[in-house]
Formats: sequence, C-alpha cells, structure tokens
Amino acid sequence: MGQTARERRRAERHPFVGRRSKAGFVILGVGAAMVIAHAAGFKLLMHLEGDEHSWPSAIYWTITTMSTLGYGDITFDDDEGRLFSLWVLLSGVVYMLVLLPFFVIQYLVTPWLDHRRATRTPRKVAPGVSDHVLLVGSDAVTQAFAARAERSGIPAVMLLEDAVKAGELHDQGRQVVVGPLDSAFTYRNAGAARARLVISTLSDHANTNVAFTVRQAAATVPVAVTASKPASVDVLDLAGADHVLELGQVLGREMASRVLGSTGRVHAIGTIGDTIIAEAAARGTELVGKLLGEAVEMQRSRVRILAVLRKGRLRAMTPDLRITDGTVLVLAGTAEDLAQYDRRFQCGEVSEEQPVVIVGGGRVGRAASRALSDGGVPNTIVEIEPGRVENSYSVLEGTASYAVVHGDAADQRILRRAGLEHASAVLVTPRDDDLNVYLTLFCRRLRPELQIVSRATYERNVATLYRAGADGVLSYATIGATDLWNHAGFSHRVLLAEGNELFLAPCPASLMRRPLRDDEVHRRTGCDIVAVLEADGTLGYDTESIPASSEVQLLLLGDRHAERRFRETYLGRRLRRR
Repeated sequence: MGQTARERRRAERHPFVGRRSKAGFVILGVGAAMVIAHAAGFKLLMHLEGDEHSWPSAIYWTITTMSTLGYGDITFDDDEGRLFSLWVLLSGVVYMLVLLPFFVIQYLVTPWLDHRRATRTPRKVAPGVSDHVLLVGSDAVTQAFAARAERSGIPAVMLLEDAVKAGELHDQGRQVVVGPLDSAFTYRNAGAARARLVISTLSDHANTNVAFTVRQAAATVPVAVTASKPASVDVLDLAGADHVLELGQVLGREMASRVLGSTGRVHAIGTIGDTIIAEAAARGTELVGKLLGEAVEMQRSRVRILAVLRKGRLRAMTPDLRITDGTVLVLAGTAEDLAQYDRRFQCGEVSEEQPVVIVGGGRVGRAASRALSDGGVPNTIVEIEPGRVENSYSVLEGTASYAVVHGDAADQRILRRAGLEHASAVLVTPRDDDLNVYLTLFCRRLRPELQIVSRATYERNVATLYRAGADGVLSYATIGATDLWNHAGFSHRVLLAEGNELFLAPCPASLMRRPLRDDEVHRRTGCDIVAVLEADGTLGYDTESIPASSEVQLLLLGDRHAERRFRETYLGRRLRRR
C-alpha cells in the first residue's frame, strides 16, 4: 500500500530518521561483535598458555578490559597475551568513549529532550484568544509577519506540524500551536473560527490542502495563501482561498517600480488612502544643486516631500540639505498633484526612458520586464539558460518591447551586448544571494553612476548588498509580509526600500500640537513623523503641526528598530527584544 499524505510529509521532514535507526543498530551490533570476538581470542590465548576459562569468564575479562576497569584477577603471562590485552583496551576506549556515548545521546537523551519540549508546546489556543492572525508554517514571510505583529501588539499564532520546531519557536516567545495541517480539528484548536485571517505560505499543493481544510473548520474566515506558479491561482481559489499572493510576480513589479528612469518622472510605489506615495529621481532635473528648502519653494503643486533617500539611506530633512544627482525624493500627493510635479520638473527634451537591464529571466525577472514594458520602458533580460525567456521585439502597440540576451551576466561582454553602457538601471533578480552580491558589485564597478536594484532572499544579506553598491534592496520576506499585512486590514504600510517603511501609529497625547517634523522624536526613536492621517481617512501632509485629536493617526518613516522604540517610548508597549 502507498504512503498516506501525512506519512509522506513526516518522511520529508525527517529524511534521516530511518538512516539513524539503522546506524544505531549497527553501533550496538559492532559492540556485541567486538565482545564476542575478543572473548574468543581470550579463550584461545589462554588455552595456549595452558589455562582454561569459561565463556562467562571470557566475556567478564573482555568487558572489564574494554571499559578500562581491569580488576587484574585474570591476566596473561606471555607477551602475545599482553599485546592482545592492549588491543582490547584501545578498541574499548574508542567504542565506549566515542561510539557508545554517541548512541546514548542520539537515541536516548535527544529523543527524551525532544519529547519534553513537544509535550510543553500547546495543542490549542486559549479560549479568550480572538481576532488573531493564524500563520500556517514557518518561513521567512511568516517570521517577518509575526515579528511585525509583535511590534504592533497584534496577536499572531503560528501553526506547525513539527513539534520540535514549534518548541523552539515557543521557547523564543512565539504563540504556537502544534497539530497535523490536514486535520480540521487542528484549526478548531487554533481558533480559526475566531481568527481575523489565516495565512499559509507552504508549497502550492500544501496550500491547497490547507485552504480546503480550513473551510471545514471555519467557513467564513478569510484565507490568504502564496502561490509559486500562475497555474495554481485558480486551483487555490477553488480550494477556498480569498487572497492568492504570487510572490514572484509581486516582487518583480515592486522592483520595476523602483526604477527611477532617466527623465525625472514620478513613479508610484504605494498609496495611503487616496494619497499616492511616489519616488522621483533628482538626476537630470533643475533640482540638482538646490537646497531642500529651495526645492520646496520651487514647487507649484500640493506635492509634499516626505523623505530624501540617497543610496537607499534616509537623509535628515533639513532645509540646508543639498540635492545631488544621487538624491531620490519620496513624494505624496494626488494623481493630479504628481502630474503637475512631472510637468514642472521632468527633463525637458527627453521623452523616452533609457532602457533597463534585467539580470535573470526567472519569475521575478519576467514580472519586472512586463511591468516595465507596460510602463513604456524598454528593457533587456540577460538569461544564461537558453529558451527560458522568449524574445519579443514587437508587442502590443503603446507598450515598449523587450529583448533577451543569452549568456552569463558575470561576463562583461554579455552585459555590453545587453546595453549596460546606455541603461538607466539594472535589476538583479536571481534567487542566489551570493550571486546577487557578486553581480551588484560587478555592475557598480562598470557603471558607478548606474541605479542598481537587487533582490535578497535572506534578510541577513540586505546590508551586504547595500555595501556592494545596491541603491535599493527588496526581499521575498518583506514584500510578502507587507502585502499580507495590508490585506489583513491592519495599519497600512508602504515599503520604500528594504529596512525603510511608511507605517501608521496612533497619535499619543504627548505629541499633540507638536511640530510635524519633531527633532526630539527622531532623536529618541529614529522615526520621522512625515504626515497625519485624518479621521476621514485623508492624509494631511500640508500641516505643520499635529492636530489635538485622538482620532488622527501618525504616518511615520523608519526601520523596524525605530518602530519598536517609538511604540515603547510613546505608546507604552514594552516589547521583548530579540
């Protein structure tokens, strides 16, 4: 008979269990064989010396010699016997000090500790837990979401099938529930019917089963899942998912939206209510060389400059800040306001964007290419694997075409064929972080002034990519967590670059009537208050002070550490540091 789904998942999670059991029997068998062989050698040598001993005596002598106890009541008289005793002693030291302790730790102590940890891990949430987010699985996305929920004081429960992994997360302070993911009883124990949202970031097949099973336990709870393949979207919809996040597609579009181009054109990167959050490069515009205070006075629209970035880093918003070629302005305004900004500052004679080079023709690279083409930006994909991406020199009228260059992007000649010398930006999209660091550094050396947006798979490599020369870094974890966070209906967030987010927080009474750009807030927390969200949902970015109203929210800019400090300092939430 074939394996059940649960047995297959257990075999996938513990691929070495059978191998370990076999190794344990081998270790015990070797020990027994050594005792018998040494006992037989003992009887033979004693017989040659004219002394006869029984098998129990031979085994007794062997074990006392191997264990280095050596009572000395049975000894050899000649050199052959003494050399044999020395061999038995050394082999016993190796076996009893190396192999046998390994067996005891691996097969007795470790399983006992794992069992204790597993029994301490909860099988159900407390009856009073409600309006929580149920996270199925533990990967970079769910971990980022759980950390963000902790900082915001929102309950998040992680549901895992692996009791050992769940015990580790429980010891770290996470709310965890253990149970089979294909059982409706598990989701009932996790309070799925009382949850605000169920999120699953497993494989497409596993997510289908999760969504289908959740519907048995809670028919009305919203379910959000991730999908690796476009073909899986319809199946996941049929299984009961309300929101299907194609992470590769979203990451590609987000990377494309960070391309500043060569004309100074505004690029929207998100929204807060009806207000559009956008980026615009100062390069090529009359703003270069001006002070920030002068740039504000030059505007003829209601667009507000929320932040200034340079090489992916925030700069202090002081009136004497000099705007350079590498300056990026973060803007807020309505569509008409931003269009007026474009008419005022967009490069005069330049009407077409310079091409963009996309390194990597995977899902992320192809999604970025489609987004750029839809925006009228020509682009070239560099892909080492022939046939992975089709050439398309002519597409629908009104959109830009893209080209494909096959070859290794680490080869300078390939990049030149792709048009690196005339490109306005490079998107580094492979999954391998080590390769992305290499390519980022390589492109930065070839074109020091070039804009480089790189992808990161692991958060620990973000700082390395910035040091390698990336102007912006985006990761699966942050993009996925931000999308799911906004879908859950929590305070809306806009990701500027990896590590920098616009987020909403309640307005504490201590900050009412204070200046919007309060240096003390930045000094104490690292956050910048850039705007206020009025009670009617409109973004008040044209005010100079914070209204004295408990209904307004603050729009802040900062990284996760700054957000934590702000909530601890002004909202009284003492969160345990990790």
